[in-house]
Amino acid sequence: MQRLFSTFANGWPGIGLLLQRLLIGTVLIHCAFVQTKEVPHLPQVIAQMVTAILLMIGLGTPFAGTIIAGMELWIVFSGSADTWIAIMLIGLAASLAMIGPGAWSVDARLFGRKHIEFRKGSEF
Repeated sequence: MQRLFSTFANGWPGIGLLLQRLLIGTVLIHCAFVQTKEVPHLPQVIAQMVTAILLMIGLGTPFAGTIIAGMELWIVFSGSADTWIAIMLIGLAASLAMIGPGAWSVDARLFGRKHIEFRKGSEF
């Protein structure tokens, strides 16, 4: 799983990745609510909500980012929503899938580097 992430950026870059994940998730949730009012595509709305939540908490970020970019690419070619918002989300989700979630994510807690301390007198 470590190969999926370039690094788990900490500090200001990690906070920037957290803000990017929150921004993408918020826009996806907003678009899902707007789509339910216009044309009810329940599978697409559910997929947007699930991937938005996964992205916001930072769980499976490369997979969620890739799925979001694919869904938004489908939206661009089908012409079913605002094209410019979909293009913006394609770029943001694809870049997030390539960069990784950052240190402020569930992925970093599950798959990040661990610090192991050996105490004096241990067998190793």
